[in-house]
Amino acid sequence: MSTVINTTLRTPTVSAATTPSRRLEITLSIVIALAVVLIFWTQQRYPALLKRLHAGTGVKVQGVISFDALMKVTPDMPATTRIFRTSVNWIYTNRFGMYFALPFGAAMMTLLAGSMAPRRFASTAGNVFCGVVAGSPLGVCTNCATPVAQSLLVSGASTRLTVAAMISSPSFNPIVLTMAFVLFPLPVALLRLIVPGLLVAVLPLLIAENPRKLIGLNLSHEQKPLGKRLLAFFTAYFRNLLRLTLLTLPWMILAAVLGAMAAELIPAYGTHVPVSMLGVIAVAIFGTFLPVPMALDVALAYVLYHAGVPTPYVVALLCTLGPASIYSLSAIGQQLGRRASLQLAGALALLGSVAGIVSMSFPDFVR
Repeated sequence: MSTVINTTLRTPTVSAATTPSRRLEITLSIVIALAVVLIFWTQQRYPALLKRLHAGTGVKVQGVISFDALMKVTPDMPATTRIFRTSVNWIYTNRFGMYFALPFGAAMMTLLAGSMAPRRFASTAGNVFCGVVAGSPLGVCTNCATPVAQSLLVSGASTRLTVAAMISSPSFNPIVLTMAFVLFPLPVALLRLIVPGLLVAVLPLLIAENPRKLIGLNLSHEQKPLGKRLLAFFTAYFRNLLRLTLLTLPWMILAAVLGAMAAELIPAYGTHVPVSMLGVIAVAIFGTFLPVPMALDVALAYVLYHAGVPTPYVVALLCTLGPASIYSLSAIGQQLGRRASLQLAGALALLGSVAGIVSMSFPDFVR
């Protein structure tokens, strides 16, 4: 009988990250990350989400793809003006999410720098489940979750855990889910929950897992003066912040312009649009790529539903607007390959189409 030794299941447990020379850097990174999260949650995101929840059926959408409207947009304006102003409004609405995502992502990059490899589970289900649990309370849309995901992927985090968290943050946030169940009939709200649930369930078939990084051993206990260590830490932090900003900003601007073009140039939804399977599929594809801020998927879908847009189209949008966007898919393609982003987009569009088609069987389209 031969003995097979598996050398890939274990990684060294001692690294530069766990030696005294790294404890200060780890502590500072964690303090910055926690401070950013607490300020964001308590001063902006959850107060804003609770305000929208308490608005109930009176929830309002100021822009085509944004809650806020820094610049007024009217139908009589030239197309180029409307696209420019809608883009500005989208970026303006997403500003708080980016205020969180960029410094938090830079803190994570600094924390995981050097020899410290991100933790992960041995099982695929464990990584996906951990991503869902970690992402749901974040309170950021898939667009603002993207810089955090990029920082984790650059640092070697599990791809499936990271993408699951990107999907979970806008899809399974408890307040956003409560809004869906308050504003829509139960069958429609359940579809809003089921579609992203199925998406994360099939995630292992769509996204390949990256190999685990081996942790190098560095047992040096040399201590530098405190001043030099602090200077080196903050230099590394701001370098990571700049890197993440340069990695994120061009794609964010592109997403704003493309989203504004789609929203402004595609004919407005009418209350008497005939329902067809091809129409539902087209709306699901449109919703998959359109970038919207946190909770706008529910609010925008409700506005359309209340205006009389056929329920299958509303359901297709409701189920596809949140989990992904052209921005997050482009970033995934940049980090993990175009095939991964296309497979994720295709799966979401397919699930959204099925949800819309299923809603055709509801009595009177749930009217």
